[in-house]
Amino acid sequence: MRIKRKIIKSTAVILSVGVVGLFGTAEYYSSHLPSILTAETGEEIKIAEYPEISCYSSPINAIPVSAGAKSNGCQATLTLFGAIPVKNIEIHEAEAPTLVAGGNPFGIKLLMDGVMVTELGDIENTDGTKICPAKEAGIEVGDVIKSADGINITSNSELQKIISESDGNKLKLIISRNNRDFPVFLKPEYSQQAETWRGGMWVRDSIAGIGTMTFFDKSTGEFAGLGHPVCDSDTGELVPIYSGEAVPVEITDTKKGVKGIPGELHGQFMYGGSFGILNDNNDCGVYGLLSESAVNALSANCEEYKIGYRQDIKTGEAEILTTVSGDVPRHYKIDIEKIDYNSTENTKNMIIRITDDELLERTGGIVQGMSGSPIIQNGKIIGAVTHVFVSDATKGYAIFAENMAEFIGD
Repeated sequence: MRIKRKIIKSTAVILSVGVVGLFGTAEYYSSHLPSILTAETGEEIKIAEYPEISCYSSPINAIPVSAGAKSNGCQATLTLFGAIPVKNIEIHEAEAPTLVAGGNPFGIKLLMDGVMVTELGDIENTDGTKICPAKEAGIEVGDVIKSADGINITSNSELQKIISESDGNKLKLIISRNNRDFPVFLKPEYSQQAETWRGGMWVRDSIAGIGTMTFFDKSTGEFAGLGHPVCDSDTGELVPIYSGEAVPVEITDTKKGVKGIPGELHGQFMYGGSFGILNDNNDCGVYGLLSESAVNALSANCEEYKIGYRQDIKTGEAEILTTVSGDVPRHYKIDIEKIDYNSTENTKNMIIRITDDELLERTGGIVQGMSGSPIIQNGKIIGAVTHVFVSDATKGYAIFAENMAEFIGD
């Protein structure tokens, strides 16, 4: 009898430890899994990286994926082995779009919505006193000047003309800072050296560079690229678009990346060519509209894939489509090393590593200009390259494709 009691007691302890272990595991999963998922309507939700986690959804009132988007909302409970509750989540039901994967390099020409202040500087006036009118007015580096004296500003020369003709009178400038517009009053100083009125600031009205197209909708011509915003090189601020153009590029050579120094794709804009217009620059990349001829030309060398949602992604082998020579993309092998399913960061959702020997030989890994290269896994576009690790060019960050696709058809 005593032995029987010991067996029962031991069994109870083992079961108790097992249950505690399971619930501890469930708590671990809960901290690593998202609170919101997007999935195909009526689809059983499974997390590719954690096959033991799944859920069934139950419809509730419609909940939009984002402002302007339409989808059906569901709420569900993710469970471990179909039995132990792990986390309550919100599911947005939406059909995953089928898009043409890019990998094509393209030139970016942006004319800003206003002019961006990149630097402030003192002016030596007629008394020999040094003063910075822009600083006195409360202007800061990174501010965008949208109008001066009631005139909309679209170029450096327009602003300089207004200041030089001010005769030292105060000018009302409309400034944009942190998505808020407000007035400041600039009193130009007469520069003894330049012999004209100056505002004590340097500004930029345009920007150009090279990136990679991620995907496009063959039926509408809408496309996305880069996977991160175009930012001013001096201020780090996102560049507001007044107008923009995407142009064909031919990659001529590659500067190989080494530890501490990122590599770079070198290319030339194709004279007289145009892919179409750029109309948006946001945290997830640049967006625009391809011309009909560009859609036809690009479709000839590219394949269509469904967008994979974050739960479809798992660590391990994948491919990127990118162009490191000429203008035709190729597939190269990579490994997805880490996935942040619960990421609230727009552009750094995964860590990837280049494993393809040929690409490593050519570029040393990820290089500037490769941003936007689509990532393919299990027959779906699941992300795009965004950043290189300066300390290790073979590795970098990637964005979830669903984050970029949210602005296609918006």
